[in-house]
Amino acid sequence: MTDEPRAAEAVDTVLTALADPTRRRLLELLAAEHEATATTLAEHLPVSRQAVVKHLAVLDAAGLVSSARVGREVRHTVRPAALDATARWMASLAADWDRRLARIKQMAEAAERDSQAG
Repeated sequence: MTDEPRAAEAVDTVLTALADPTRRRLLELLAAEHEATATTLAEHLPVSRQAVVKHLAVLDAAGLVSSARVGREVRHTVRPAALDATARWMASLAADWDRRLARIKQMAEAAERDSQAG
């Protein structure tokens, strides 16, 4: 598999994970706290600890969080690399649309000048 399909698949996985508002909220909480347990995170959400664990598993599979056992606790942290890659893809997409829109504007302005000159 080449890097481009692999990168596109990673972006798809991240966007799918981020489609859920609970998972986005979990990322926000983890970013603010730097690390937290599922129990601590569940205290801030209207879902059970078990639901938080399932959401964290989706985020982990997408490369958005990592987990480490510290004694009896499992602590979760944000992994920004997957977010960074997705943000770069989104910025590239936005830049491409900006170029297209600028070209359409140029064509419209040229057509307007031509119609006024003729």
